[in-house]
Amino acid sequence: MVRGETDVSQRGAAESPAAHLKPKRGIGHWFLGLDAWLDTGLWALGSTLRRGAEAYDGFLRRFRARGFWRAMAEVASEGATWGLVGLAVMLAFAQPAFEATRHSDWRTTDDFAVTFLDRNGKEIGKRGIVLNDSVPLEEIPDGLVKATLATEDRRFFLHFGIDILGTFRAIVENARAGGVVQGGSTLTQQLAKNLFLTNERTLGRKIKEAYLALWLEANLTKNEILKLYLDRAYMGGGVFGVTAAAEFYFDKNVRELTLAESAMLAGLYKAPVKYAPHVNLPAARGRANEVLTNMVQAGFLTEGQVIGARRNPAQAVDRTQEQLPEYYLDWALEEVKKLSRKNPDLARDRIVTVRTPFDAALQKQADEAVSSVLAENAKIRDVDEAALVAMRSDGAVVAMVGGSSYGESQFNRATNALRQPGSSFKPFVYITAFMNGYDKNSIVPDRPLTIGNWSPRNYGRSYRGPVSLKLALTKSINTIPVRLAQAIGRKKIIETAYDMGLTHELEDVVTLPIGSSEVTAIDMAGSYSAFANGGYRATPYAILEVTNTEGRVLYNRARDEAEPKRVLPADKVAEMNEILVNVVEAGTGGRARIDGVVAAGKTGTTSAYRDAWFVGYTGNFTAAVWYGNDNFSSTRRVTGGSLPAMTWQKFMEFAHRDVELAPMPGVDPDTLPRFPKTGIATGPEQKTQPQLLNRNTQKALQEIEDALQRMAPQVQADLLQGSRPAGVLAPHEVASSAAPSASMTSMVGSTAR
Repeated sequence: MVRGETDVSQRGAAESPAAHLKPKRGIGHWFLGLDAWLDTGLWALGSTLRRGAEAYDGFLRRFRARGFWRAMAEVASEGATWGLVGLAVMLAFAQPAFEATRHSDWRTTDDFAVTFLDRNGKEIGKRGIVLNDSVPLEEIPDGLVKATLATEDRRFFLHFGIDILGTFRAIVENARAGGVVQGGSTLTQQLAKNLFLTNERTLGRKIKEAYLALWLEANLTKNEILKLYLDRAYMGGGVFGVTAAAEFYFDKNVRELTLAESAMLAGLYKAPVKYAPHVNLPAARGRANEVLTNMVQAGFLTEGQVIGARRNPAQAVDRTQEQLPEYYLDWALEEVKKLSRKNPDLARDRIVTVRTPFDAALQKQADEAVSSVLAENAKIRDVDEAALVAMRSDGAVVAMVGGSSYGESQFNRATNALRQPGSSFKPFVYITAFMNGYDKNSIVPDRPLTIGNWSPRNYGRSYRGPVSLKLALTKSINTIPVRLAQAIGRKKIIETAYDMGLTHELEDVVTLPIGSSEVTAIDMAGSYSAFANGGYRATPYAILEVTNTEGRVLYNRARDEAEPKRVLPADKVAEMNEILVNVVEAGTGGRARIDGVVAAGKTGTTSAYRDAWFVGYTGNFTAAVWYGNDNFSSTRRVTGGSLPAMTWQKFMEFAHRDVELAPMPGVDPDTLPRFPKTGIATGPEQKTQPQLLNRNTQKALQEIEDALQRMAPQVQADLLQGSRPAGVLAPHEVASSAAPSASMTSMVGSTAR
């Protein structure tokens, strides 16, 4: 083959079809394409934004605001900036509230519907709430719906959950009146509070309320919101919703309500306790009249349409004789909620029946004892409030008085009020000392003592010198428990108090031994029960058994609770009981003495007479009684040995009628000395105000004294002659007969010292 032919064949091979195939692209080529696309897109976006910014800058260069308009633009710009910042901050505050909306059952929340029974199975009341859908919104009387809207939110169907105009109007009206006369919360905001929040008056709650109102408006229709509000609003008397309120106050179906009755119910939203018709019918009618005026002003009705309701106001069912144990029921409901947190079955069943150790007869006596003592002494002794808790020695609460009037204040002073116990705290010190080497006969000096800048002083500023612990506690000497605390250590006292049942924090300070740390009445009663039962912890309880709607037992105390724990040695309890019995028999608690019943206890009075206590017990019951004022103002020398001991005695004397008396651990009744109830005061806490004779009695006594003086010469003359007129006393007999009057005067004076 020639050279030229070889070159031609090689070129032909290079130009074959296989030589024209494109090479395969790998994944690297794909990423390169993606990178190119991103670069191009970002470049194009940047160019667009640059051109937009240049155009906006060019527009602003042509738009030059001056004077007023420039100021407005600046204000609007700053307002928008800070407004966005404020919204972000408020949204952060509202985040916890939105957690509640994540629950699928948020419409029913975690409230219970509880029917409470007494120890014999008789119904004593109800608490809690159940969403009542039995009456559709369309069947609720038009008058009730209009009364609700006219009173609570006239622009309900116009706003989006927050009524800006209404809020501004409320601010203006309140500023004019110098106080809160008009609320700014919409009906939706009120529902948000009822469903998810508490009644605390804080800025944080208002922020949460506003956001939740917007959430409700976004998730529910206006009619659904209105229906939920009518079902959920608290209407007083322990009932929720207009359906339950119609039955409670008027004993009729909500569909049958008249305009006057509808107006009275709508008036309850503002202050359900203050305007409850079964508590204060005149106030309820006055409020209903205001609601009728609101309906006319809102344009819902004319004056002619409401005149009949004005002239014929609603008449509520008389429930004054029912005397429900409201404070007890409130506390018992809280105990049910606590129990549900550790009982899975109860956490799932929300409609339950609870049997309690409540005793209706003892509750009635407790109410009467407190009310009678307050009625006789409130004004003259400057004391307005009282609390009483009574329980069996194992902690079963049988009666409770949380204040002078549930209608005026639902705050439960028996369970929630933290007050200084004064000398009623001293038994915790003494029992701790007994467990650390001391006994009732141990001698401790009662003399001046200074710890740092503080010097405890006894009542009367006097000192007895060396005294036994029995005498020291009987006479409520202050220096002795302070010395004991210095010797054994306050931490041991605090530990003992916690073991016995005190639940609130006790401050480790030098004044602790004489009762400076605050406690509750129910904790004091539970703690003293450890003395009554021989040394076992007695946690106060209100639940014996819980059953659901099917009758299944969800909780039984005897079955589900452990045996009580011993917290005090039996022999030390016996020593303490002997001393505390002596407090009642011969010490500061004399007014608590009960004929035929062994009673023990301790009085307590705080500085400036702000708090007065008597906590006492028998083998059957323990009761704590407190008197004082909610504003912590001083009473007029009310001591633990006066009103509290008197109230305790009135209650306990009744409680032990026709009851088999249980023995008090370590105390033999046959060895107790008995003193008359009216004996001269033996301790500082039994001092009382002088008992002044009225003018008529003083005048009569003066006339008797003048007559005796006129008769004396004639009597002496007759005696010299050896005769004596009938009915006339000899001089020595006159003196002896007059002596009781003098001694009585001395006794009255002694109680005033």
